[in-house]
Amino acid sequence: MPLYSIANLTVKIENAKGRIVTQAQPYLCKDGTADIVITVDENRVNKAVAEHLELNYSDWEYMITGDDFYRQLLNFNGIMLHASCVVYNGRAYAFSASSGVGKTTHTKLWLKHLDGAYILNDDKPAIRVIDGRLCACGTPWSGRDDISRPEIVPLDSICFIERAKENRIEVADTQSAVFKIFSQTIRKLGEQGMEKLFDVLDEMFKNITFYNLFCDMSDEAFEVAYNELIKEK
Repeated sequence: MPLYSIANLTVKIENAKGRIVTQAQPYLCKDGTADIVITVDENRVNKAVAEHLELNYSDWEYMITGDDFYRQLLNFNGIMLHASCVVYNGRAYAFSASSGVGKTTHTKLWLKHLDGAYILNDDKPAIRVIDGRLCACGTPWSGRDDISRPEIVPLDSICFIERAKENRIEVADTQSAVFKIFSQTIRKLGEQGMEKLFDVLDEMFKNITFYNLFCDMSDEAFEVAYNELIKEK
């Protein structure tokens, strides 16, 4: 079975045959002992298809393998964050929001205005503590457009996007940031899983700043975010 290097971990994905195989191609590695093993259960996938006909087998295989990976990632000081993560000058900036709010539209403004900026992962980057440093990691669970890179980049900050008529940004308080992370990561973890999640959250709050970005999708929205996150620093 093929092995993949994802978030500095060796991952084996067994019995996959849908879009995840294609999206994981850039992450292939030649050898190693698997840290995480994901086995596709056809019965499990078919059951999901039968219950939710709006998605096909390939879609559900992609979603289930992603869920399995991110649950096991908790054992390695990492979590999934539903976000579009942009990289500029060697630092990663994650913009998180519910589907349809405009996180991808916002990060495209960064690509428009900043030479050398690129998207690390457009849907579900892994956030992981590696060698004592909080990092954003590309993964093959990167949305239908499959925008990702097999890279690991120091994470600078996380912005939670909310639509607004006036563009402004503020530092998020801890309580609201925790609530928003919970709403944009995997759920139903059980007691041990929650403990591991809180361990990662503790490292996140020690090392980065969380922001609330209230914005439309104009160039001014980029300027407001850029000035706070980068320029004034």
